[in-house]
Amino acid sequence: TIRKCPRMRQIIVINPNSTRAVTYGIDRALEPLRLDGGPPIECLTLAEGPPVIETQEQVDAVVAPLCDLIGDREPSSSAFVIACYSDPGLQQARAAISKPVFGIAESAMLVALTHGARFGVISILDGSIPRHAKYVRELGLEARLAGDRAIGLGVTELANGERTFERLVSVGGQLRDEDGAEVLIMGCAGMARYRECLETAVGLPVIEPTQAAVTLAIGAVLLRNATESA
Repeated sequence: TIRKCPRMRQIIVINPNSTRAVTYGIDRALEPLRLDGGPPIECLTLAEGPPVIETQEQVDAVVAPLCDLIGDREPSSSAFVIACYSDPGLQQARAAISKPVFGIAESAMLVALTHGARFGVISILDGSIPRHAKYVRELGLEARLAGDRAIGLGVTELANGERTFERLVSVGGQLRDEDGAEVLIMGCAGMARYRECLETAVGLPVIEPTQAAVTLAIGAVLLRNATESA
């Protein structure tokens, strides 16, 4: 039996862009993971971040303020999740603090491999695909990547529900039928609210990356607390 431990501190989920609507969507997507006996989950917006993160320059620019925020919150937190599919600052943050830090892209790919042999990634823009491909190579997962296709919409355009969902279904179908994907990954935290409907529409498991990362973080926190309480 897992008991709620008084020393259990919150998991901090950080949206590295400054668009609060994206943070709100992330927060809503994590509601099913807020369970009795589990760690609290707090979602933060990086005020110093750009409105969107769509280029390598924008990824690089958020690393320093993101790591500063993580360092500031480490004493009062049990784990951190970087809620941007480029995983900015992930390795730097892991090297700087003792608490576990999860990137949503890395987490999503690891969770996807438990659902199928090959995963497909739904990106926002074509410019994201080379950056994702480089990361897949760094993780040694090239053989498990079926494909990466873009819906052609920027982060701020994802709020247009009908248009976004239509593009998600179209690209998800291409990854399934043309690329042989057995599981799909949403390649942007701003897509979170479409996960369940997309899964139904394409008939494949769909991994929402922030949910995947927070699920792994919860497991790590509960295991650490159980071990320390034993």
